[in-house]
Amino acid sequence: MKRNWLTRPALGAAFLAAIFAAGACSSSGTGTIKIGTLFAVTGGASNLGAPEQKTIEMLVAEINAQGGVDGRQIEVVYKDTQAKNENAISFAKQLIEEDKVLAILGPTTSGESMGVKDLCEQNKMLLISCAAAETITTPVSPHIFKTPQNDALAAMKIFEDMKGKGITKIGVLNANSGFGKGGKAQLEKYAPQYGITIAAAEEYNKDAKDLSDVVTKIKSAGVQAVVNWSIEPAQAIVIKNIRQLGMKQPIYQSHGFGNIKYVEAAGKEAAEGVIFPCGRLLAIDILPDSNPQKAVLRKYKSDYESKYNEEVSTFGGHAYDALMLLIQSIKNAGSTDPEKVRDALEQIKNFPGTGGIFNFSPTDHNGLTIDAFEMFTVHDGKFALYTK
Repeated sequence: MKRNWLTRPALGAAFLAAIFAAGACSSSGTGTIKIGTLFAVTGGASNLGAPEQKTIEMLVAEINAQGGVDGRQIEVVYKDTQAKNENAISFAKQLIEEDKVLAILGPTTSGESMGVKDLCEQNKMLLISCAAAETITTPVSPHIFKTPQNDALAAMKIFEDMKGKGITKIGVLNANSGFGKGGKAQLEKYAPQYGITIAAAEEYNKDAKDLSDVVTKIKSAGVQAVVNWSIEPAQAIVIKNIRQLGMKQPIYQSHGFGNIKYVEAAGKEAAEGVIFPCGRLLAIDILPDSNPQKAVLRKYKSDYESKYNEEVSTFGGHAYDALMLLIQSIKNAGSTDPEKVRDALEQIKNFPGTGGIFNFSPTDHNGLTIDAFEMFTVHDGKFALYTK
């Protein structure tokens, strides 16, 4: 196996530029390297999907301007799923049968990812999902990978903090989406290991505009803290309703909270003190220069915010990781043969991405550990590192 150049610590902008330039190995085949995307650019998950597509557009323009991948340009076929499972399935069929792409990046949401998972596996289509539900890659399917950290790890990180505070009785709220249902399952699974009882659990409509009714049920259970698990805008409504009903208990959010737009939607006062686990894209300045993620994170944040004049989010980072992992796999394989690229991806080690350090294997197609997370809070309308 070729030596992975990403096993060394980050070396600044030159470190990242190496992946853009033509490498020593040359990919088999001619013409462009065609990749498909399934992002929810519009619709209920646009806060996630729009940054993902913008990230891919930015990266591909830069890579192609610097010579492509081993001398070949990248061509991307973009599909806007609008966060609808039927759209994701239909577009995935088009990308496989008509566009004949090498790989598909996305979908944005867990429900869509589960919807296309079997289709991609049946067609031996490499799928690198940008959604977080653990069921996407557990159990392992040979051609299905994902970049966001696992639900279980986020649940454990939250419970670790609760245990340190002596919290033993909680309420759980989750959206009726794939991500919401998957998160609730992990919370229920791991709560007993931390001596925590879920005294009340309520599922809500991800498209709801007011959730006072379900929040009232949680309030009446006399819980010490609330966990809200969602990626949709409704998660901000939950926070707002909790505070409107006079609840002072700590609010914990999932790693699906890593976009400042959710704070803005909840309101500065209501969101103050919200606690959640997330990747280090939100805490670049605290990382020592020796941290292998720092150069990746700093360049991505600088490039994205300069180009789009908006704050970078962890969701765009999931797309960043998906594309860069795919490119590294092409280079390691020395080929664009789909199975060779798949095999190379499964063998990647010590790859510094925005979501953590990826180490894939035949039994792990997410490649991240609990160490990929830091705990964050909201302070004065901004994300800040959480200190107990």
